[in-house]
Amino acid sequence: MIYALDTDTIWDILRGTSAARQRWRLEESTGNRSIIPLMAYYEVRRGLRAYDATGIMKSFDELCAVLGISDLTVYDMNTAAVIYAALKRQGESMDDSDILIAAQCIENGYMLVTDNTQAFERVNGLQLVNWLE
Repeated sequence: MIYALDTDTIWDILRGTSAARQRWRLEESTGNRSIIPLMAYYEVRRGLRAYDATGIMKSFDELCAVLGISDLTVYDMNTAAVIYAALKRQGESMDDSDILIAAQCIENGYMLVTDNTQAFERVNGLQLVNWLE
């Protein structure tokens, strides 16, 4: 299984939230992998830059080096367009970054790890898990 870490989960790991960090280590020890979707990388990086959080930036860089960052592809973009259109037809919306994270997970068969399951459960075909529950 490959887990894609949403922005909130990355923050939990960087802050040392024990439940998220323990679950990540448990999953890694059983042969499962975790990655950082490109848009989650952007969301964390922009927050760290905005607050000039150089200490946490180093920890984030180290986490990225361990996990790796999953690039977006044209297939992810096409899936994102399908998600956007489906939500729009239902009279709903979602941030573009969340749509892109969801699309990348669907396209690549990743399980999205997020504490924001309520927002993402509206996306058909997206596998979700919350490591804080």
